[in-house]
Amino acid sequence: MNVLGIGTDITEVLRIAQMIERHGELFVGRVYTPLEIEYCRSRKMATQHFAGRWAAKEAVLKALGTGWRRGISWRDIEVTNGAGGRPQAVLKGGTEEMADKMGIRCILVSISHCRSHATAYAVALDETPSTFTTDMPWL
Repeated sequence: MNVLGIGTDITEVLRIAQMIERHGELFVGRVYTPLEIEYCRSRKMATQHFAGRWAAKEAVLKALGTGWRRGISWRDIEVTNGAGGRPQAVLKGGTEEMADKMGIRCILVSISHCRSHATAYAVALDETPSTFTTDMPWL
């Protein structure tokens, strides 16, 4: 198993809260998938969870080494919760195509947040670890 990329991101929770307040559903619907919106809004501190998923999406793009290119949108990366609540990145559209071309078969994700900041880390691998159970449809 080889590491093909790593990425990390940190974002201010207040910044995401301001974007939601300023742009409302337009912002939320452009950045997050319906599953992500449902998850975040079900949490006590929803804004922290929105910020965590924002940071995770940025970290995944850094692990892919692509940045925001044409053909890649925010919703091409969906952060879900797998077994035991473990966050995982589900790739779609342009990000899925990019990962396939690079030989990436698994992206491990870690998210952490507090009242002021959310941070995430992503590791792109060329195979799925045998101890990692997944329901990622893109593998």
